[in-house]
Amino acid sequence: MPMDANEIERLIKAGLPDAQVTIRDLAGDGDHYAATVISAAFRGKSRVQQHQIVYQALKGQMGGALHALALQTGTPES
Repeated sequence: MPMDANEIERLIKAGLPDAQVTIRDLAGDGDHYAATVISAAFRGKSRVQQHQIVYQALKGQMGGALHALALQTGTPES
């Protein structure tokens, strides 16, 4: 079953309460999304570490209910 964009945003914000999250459905199928996540928690972290933090917030949904997520991350001042 596809994952709703609101659920993706809710999970990310639960894991990163200060996050500014923008979700786009890339294919209109509820399976392929792009997300931009801005959080102070990313400060001093590599891009890979930032993405890992987001994946942890998604609680194992990547590859399951959430098939594909193009991810852009950054800190508030970047």
